[in-house]
Amino acid sequence: MEKSLSEQALQSRFHDLEENLKIVEEQISAAAERAGRRRADITLLAATKTVPVEVVNHGIEAGIRCIGENRVQELTEKYDRYRKDLADVQFIGHLQTNKVKYLIGKVSMIQSVDSEKLAQEISRLSVRAGVVTNVLLEVNIGREANKSGVFPEQLEALLGAVSQMPNVCVQGLMAIPPAQAQPKETFAYFNKMYHYFVDISTKKIDNVNMQLLSMGMSEDYPLAIEAGANMVRIGSALFGARDYTKTKSTRF
Repeated sequence: MEKSLSEQALQSRFHDLEENLKIVEEQISAAAERAGRRRADITLLAATKTVPVEVVNHGIEAGIRCIGENRVQELTEKYDRYRKDLADVQFIGHLQTNKVKYLIGKVSMIQSVDSEKLAQEISRLSVRAGVVTNVLLEVNIGREANKSGVFPEQLEALLGAVSQMPNVCVQGLMAIPPAQAQPKETFAYFNKMYHYFVDISTKKIDNVNMQLLSMGMSEDYPLAIEAGANMVRIGSALFGARDYTKTKSTRF
């Protein structure tokens, strides 16, 4: 369950979010300009892990139009209270196959498809629900053992398999570079992802619509935009440091 905030604390969070959003918007615009692109070409997704619904909704009312949750349990607990009339809700975290059922028909996109098994379950449940689920394929661009995503050399095979599955549509790619990388290394990882994205975009593959390259977070989103990202997932730069002191439930 969420940790409740006093009215004074909420007003403080609202103010901080408004100021942070201005800064983030300015930096997105500046990065887009440096890359010869328009601000309108970049989607800002607010990563809302641990953020109270009231704060998220205030951000939506301030202009945020896309939000992403990392945890299935948290998404289901907050889902009904989100301003879904104004903002798109996506899932951006690591996903286990036994939790797919909680997302189908609720989120517009699952950004973290990293295996054929996971895609098959998304397809099966989407067929049963009579919906088409948009997905991004997650690439482990840094080849990190403790991180999800397919290795680059496995991407083509996964893409081919998912493209044959009913009621699933691949909309692009997602990646997270190694956190400890220096800026030049991070940019190089982003640049590799952009080349994979462009290469796939030139191929005519049924059920694959390469529209989104989701990469870049609070620490490195200007670099990601300069490298070619058209979606950035920003959490702490908008909402402040994460608060992990939550009461856990046993529903999942």
